[in-house]
Amino acid sequence: MEDKRPLSLKEAPPTRPPRVLIVEDEQALGLLLTYNLESEGYVVERVERGDEAEVHIAEGAFDLVILDWMLPGVSGLEICRRLRARDDTRNLPIIMLTARGEEAERIRGLSVGADDYVVKPFSVPELMARVRSLLRRAKPERIAERLRAGDIDLDRETRRVRRAGRDIHLGPTEFRLLEFLLEKPGRVFSRAQLLDFVWGTAAEIDERTVDVHVGRLRKALVRGRERDPIRTVRGAGYSFDETFGRA
Repeated sequence: MEDKRPLSLKEAPPTRPPRVLIVEDEQALGLLLTYNLESEGYVVERVERGDEAEVHIAEGAFDLVILDWMLPGVSGLEICRRLRARDDTRNLPIIMLTARGEEAERIRGLSVGADDYVVKPFSVPELMARVRSLLRRAKPERIAERLRAGDIDLDRETRRVRRAGRDIHLGPTEFRLLEFLLEKPGRVFSRAQLLDFVWGTAAEIDERTVDVHVGRLRKALVRGRERDPIRTVRGAGYSFDETFGRA
């Protein structure tokens, strides 16, 4: 049975590392970028085709995409355009890689929604700096000390959760589960994704464990006739209700 004692600051697990998708058909460059990003603590996935990128982005929760302009299947430019047209990926940070250095081409890349534009050949340390800078600007919730929604307040520094002025006592796993869902309100995560992001890829547990911990989280959060902030999406998974706390 899981230890229900509150976590001390020393025991608190770190926030999950940012997840980066590399979409690059030059294998040597893709491997180089993967090595450097993983060396800085990022979780990296890599694909070589534009159509594969769409599938990965639809199935995963990425914090940033490094996207080559010229790709087999679907071009990077078209992928960027499609991502910006969808509500769930409209604000996904995108760095475009290309051999096209002319001003008109740079403007074209930025006009379809790329956040940054890097011309090949480029300095890998410079690209790493751009990745860090873009994540800081685009994902303030990853570094914010507190996450709030309605009358729920989660303090990462003290590892405390409060609702309507009362303390909510959570076990370590329930705390991480709530923290992760609060980072992306409205985003639906499958049980497999939650196992990956909350428990870690090395965890040898089955997906039913997610249901148990969601049940514990709900029991701790909801008192009397209070509204349940965790939404169950039949056949898909769970999300933190993006309408929670709104008038």
